[in-house]
Amino acid sequence: MTTLLDRPVPVAPPLVRDRRRWAWALGALALVGWALAASGLFSGAVLNPGGVAQFGRFASAALRPELAPEFLAVVGESVLVTVAYAVLGGGLAVLLGAAGALAVARTTWGRRRAGRLVVRGVLAVPRGLHEAVWGLLLLNVLGLDPWVGVLAIALPYGAVTATVFAGILDEVPRGGFDALLAAGAGRGTATLYGLLPQATGSLLSYAFYRLECAVRSAVVLGLIGAGGLGYQLSLSFTSLRWEQVWTTVYALAVLCLAAEAAGRAVRRRAADPRAGAGRDPVLAGAVWAVLVLAGWAVWFLALSPATLVSARAREQLGHVLSAAWPPATDRDLLAAVLAAAVDTVLMSVLAIAFAAFGAVALAGLVARPRSAGPVRRIAGGAVRTALLLLRAVPPPVWALVLLFVLLPGVLPGALALGVYTLGVLGRLVGEAVEESDQRPREALRAAGAPPAAAWLYGTVPSLAGPVVALACYRWEVAIRDTVLVGLLGAGGIGVLLSASTASFDWPAVATVLAAIVLLGLAVDLLSERARAALR
Repeated sequence: MTTLLDRPVPVAPPLVRDRRRWAWALGALALVGWALAASGLFSGAVLNPGGVAQFGRFASAALRPELAPEFLAVVGESVLVTVAYAVLGGGLAVLLGAAGALAVARTTWGRRRAGRLVVRGVLAVPRGLHEAVWGLLLLNVLGLDPWVGVLAIALPYGAVTATVFAGILDEVPRGGFDALLAAGAGRGTATLYGLLPQATGSLLSYAFYRLECAVRSAVVLGLIGAGGLGYQLSLSFTSLRWEQVWTTVYALAVLCLAAEAAGRAVRRRAADPRAGAGRDPVLAGAVWAVLVLAGWAVWFLALSPATLVSARAREQLGHVLSAAWPPATDRDLLAAVLAAAVDTVLMSVLAIAFAAFGAVALAGLVARPRSAGPVRRIAGGAVRTALLLLRAVPPPVWALVLLFVLLPGVLPGALALGVYTLGVLGRLVGEAVEESDQRPREALRAAGAPPAAAWLYGTVPSLAGPVVALACYRWEVAIRDTVLVGLLGAGGIGVLLSASTASFDWPAVATVLAAIVLLGLAVDLLSERARAALR
């Protein structure tokens, strides 16, 4: 019997696909043009001349960071706090994601699509709010407790992990799963023994990627008072102690580099089909190391589960929920939310356009060629180090730096996000170059073409697909990060959220949060449609 899953998927004719691609490309160009016009770059005053001198002092301090033993001890303790938040928050997110994956996977629901859609809708709420937003909300419930940093990472990351884990389970071969179902096993048992063994490598790889990302999130949470390197960075920045700022930034870069190197090594081993996840000593050692770190983090942060169910926490949670319902619906607030949402979208579009252009321009230097001279290797190492610094510093810090020389609005927020995203996209596009087919470029070089022409005509065309896919994915992330830079006054819907939270206007907070979630869902859907049309 032929099922819907067995029927061939209709494929659009090439001419139709080309028209769709041109339509999406023209739409993207129009959106970027609108964002440029709205930024005021060509039509109004955007520079703040009074901050140029302060920016110069900030930049010059990069060459003379604070190295006093007392301050280095403070930075060292802050590193430990950040690592503890990252390990516990990321680890709890993986556990929540594993449980949620079974609730959202197509395999679990079969043909009962309604239940799966409901669960996906529920997961969209924690996924749609940035970790910093969760941190602000949890601070009002739990106060200055270490659980704030842990849960602020675990809740949104857990929802994202559940969606990714479910996708991995749905894509593995179903032969063993179907055989177990036919033998009378339940769906849970069939998933555990028929799908999980084949998906273990991919699940483990993504789990360690989430732990790597949790390090940056732990830094961001420090900016809102949760402690760690971010908190120390905020203190040094607000007191204009630029030497201390750069010491903290360098510590951030080293920590991020260590997390990336460890995560990449584990993911490579997990992706190797010859290495079973349970038999590989490196993978097993990595899992045990995370478990030991998690135990140490619980002790170091002095976490107490009783805090989560204390009378004060229950009372505060009840107060916030009752005060926030019903959400505010007055016309002035809705108009302000709509205007801020438009600014948020334009800010994210401008950031992604800047980052994608910069990533492609630097990709040739970022990629590690199979054979290169010493000058090329030194230049590539310098560019990769610069990109590491860009993505090690959270977007809010870049926003604060840019607000020295730019007036508040869409432009400083977009550039802050663009600088940070360039650090991420630059690395990813460089890896895409390393994995791309180098034969067209080598053929052009053999025919006598100069290096720049060989790169432009032999490599850049093959990057179009990966760059578009990566840019769309980062757009989904950037739309959440715009809220973060907005909390510092750089523009967008985060400004409204900050003002509403500061005044304890909980009905307005509920309205703004709902708008943020809906905006994130809209961007996710649009990004997914764009990737599908451009394949």
